[in-house]
Amino acid sequence: MAIRVAALYDVHGNLPALDAVLGELDADVILVGGDFVAGPWPAGTIERLRGLAGDVRFIRGNADRALTEPPQREGGPQEAALAWIRAQLSAEQLAFLGTLPFTETLQVDGLGRVLFCHATPRSDDELLTKISPDARWARALAGVDADVVVCGHTHVQFDRQVGDVRLVNAGSIGMPYEREPGAYWALLGPGVDVRRTRYEPGDVADSGFPDEWPEFGPDEATELFERMSLERA
Repeated sequence: MAIRVAALYDVHGNLPALDAVLGELDADVILVGGDFVAGPWPAGTIERLRGLAGDVRFIRGNADRALTEPPQREGGPQEAALAWIRAQLSAEQLAFLGTLPFTETLQVDGLGRVLFCHATPRSDDELLTKISPDARWARALAGVDADVVVCGHTHVQFDRQVGDVRLVNAGSIGMPYEREPGAYWALLGPGVDVRRTRYEPGDVADSGFPDEWPEFGPDEATELFERMSLERA
């Protein structure tokens, strides 16, 4: 059965942003594309998403995986934030994160076979961007049986073609690196509609979240991730 899918990526525990997007949804399936709890309101975010009626599916992001792994011996700002988030979640909620699949594939109206992953189909933390050369993306897409691949991870929306595959980054609901404020997401079927939802931000300081939210524009973030990707190669 062909369907319409709302792709909600990188919520990062931003409950006010999530609630604004949920108020606009008109889709058959909600696909939560990973990294949805790692932020200032983790418990409320996971319960809001798990409590939704209808067909709601989850895939794993790198932050979701990190929350289920043993803490690193050498702490730092990132590990301090992860420890705080773990303390806000119940054992059952953390166990749920450990069950999440790596990808999800759906048949979507007008688009055909669509594969949803967090970063790339082969990794939940690979850094490829809207300006990464086709050859690098082609290696990450090798063997993929899909007409469209939807990803997130870099928090910048884009829509490009790589060979026979249409590649869509849904953007970030909770921590977008974009020019305009808002919650960024995508609606798929029959076309690709990348969206921005306005919302009133919550007070992150009042949440107790110990980390600072980075602020980048799309070009700055993309260039940073490209440099990081090349350094990893």
